[in-house]
Amino acid sequence: MPPSPLSRRTFLRHTAATLGLAALGSPLRAESKGTATFGLGFTLYGMKSLPLDEALTTCAQIGYNGVELCLLDGYPTAAAQFGTADRAKLRESLASVGLRISGLMENFSLGADDALQAKFLDRIKAAGQLAHDISPDAPPPLETVLGGKPAEWDQVKDRMAEHLHAWAKAAEEAKIVIAIKAHVMSAVQNPERLLWLWSQVNSPAIQLTYDYSHFQVQNLPFDATFDAIMPHARFIHVKDVGGTPEKVKFLLPGEGTIDYVTYFKKLQEFGYRGDVVVEVSSMLFKQPGYDPKEAAHKSYTALAAALEKAGLTRRA
Repeated sequence: MPPSPLSRRTFLRHTAATLGLAALGSPLRAESKGTATFGLGFTLYGMKSLPLDEALTTCAQIGYNGVELCLLDGYPTAAAQFGTADRAKLRESLASVGLRISGLMENFSLGADDALQAKFLDRIKAAGQLAHDISPDAPPPLETVLGGKPAEWDQVKDRMAEHLHAWAKAAEEAKIVIAIKAHVMSAVQNPERLLWLWSQVNSPAIQLTYDYSHFQVQNLPFDATFDAIMPHARFIHVKDVGGTPEKVKFLLPGEGTIDYVTYFKKLQEFGYRGDVVVEVSSMLFKQPGYDPKEAAHKSYTALAAALEKAGLTRRA
């Protein structure tokens, strides 16, 4: 699937000024048959209750290829508290269990006031340093939702675009990619709004996250959303969903109606080379009795079965 004209113009405009982002910003595409071009990952956002080493070992034993680190306050990998020795130990642990870092999770808001925006820029800088410290040859992307409320879009979109320019500059300086994500309950709730916002910045440091669950609950077709977002995507989250846009109920993969066999076949045809990362919503992990190991295992079983039905073997 060739990139859209907008994507091509953006690439040409920024080739000479990527500040080391050329490799990071290039489309994650490849040709492959039989073996999936993509891997499977699990976000440690859903494993807050486990020590980091135990979370890594669990994900590796289940069969995942990678993990997404959560940089939110209160998590063991929050960048400000995760020191030099911690980072060195993490690199050793990843090598020992055979995992990679699929991405880094933050939770920013483009509509926040100037004081918070300044803090976000500091966190982008810190995330960039962490990304290069733990994976210097392939710094993982930093993914985030964008805040706000759906009904506010027309009033806040220009301010959001202005703030995204500042995020892009900070990411360029940190030599990382920020993968921004639409959320059904945020101002940027659909592909149209996400693409409009992305197009206002035209920076290789700003790419997209694809998470179909937020579109399925709005009755948006899979093919249309995939075709709109994936040419500009650097990161993928998967989970299932029920309810309505006004009363969303996020689920584990396999508990809803997303057709992952079709999804994986289309992803293989596209040639995406990142990881498909399971996200466990806080709606689930804050429930009494939630078991992070059980959630990770159940999600992997559903996705591995879909890979098999799609005629694909898991990429290492």
